[in-house]
Amino acid sequence: MKIPTEGKLLRIFIGEADRWEGKPLYEEIVLLARKEGMAGATVVRGSMGFGCKSRMHTAKLLELSSDLPIIIEMVDSEENISRFIPHLDEMVKEGLVTLEKANVVMYRAEKK
Repeated sequence: MKIPTEGKLLRIFIGEADRWEGKPLYEEIVLLARKEGMAGATVVRGSMGFGCKSRMHTAKLLELSSDLPIIIEMVDSEENISRFIPHLDEMVKEGLVTLEKANVVMYRAEKK
């Protein structure tokens, strides 16, 4: 797969406890991205953060550590990202989705 040098970076900010059809939302988004042929996706678990409700989520407090911040990042062509966003509109009930330009310097796998 090839990504144009002028790609898009999609970031999805959700909570670890968020669900889609009873399963972790972040897992379902990544599985769907793979199914839809996206170039790749990475899930990053935050150790601390807050969102639009200003509720603090932190790994320091045992009672709050079950809903840590999650960021899912995907870099792909503008066309593929645009095709994927409507899925997020349905799946993400609470969170933040951002889109920005990405200059793709390298995207490759080792040839065996």
